[in-house]
Amino acid sequence: MDYKDLVGFMVKSIVDHPDQVEIHEVEGEKSTIIELRVTKEDVGKVIGKHGRIAKAIRTIINASATKTGKRVMLEILD
Repeated sequence: MDYKDLVGFMVKSIVDHPDQVEIHEVEGEKSTIIELRVTKEDVGKVIGKHGRIAKAIRTIINASATKTGKRVMLEILD
């Protein structure tokens, strides 16, 4: 499973500027870090009230990663 595409699909469907979404994937032995960068106007939409949308995205990613035994972390960068 490509987590980069999964995050890209979810985030691009909720932001106003989907062409400016940048996603970088950093592979490790036991974990994968996905770095997400969006425009300043879209940061609030990705995080959501009290972090609910960000938490939901992280939950979906971790649920899809359970078969591989890896831990996947999402970092939303400024």
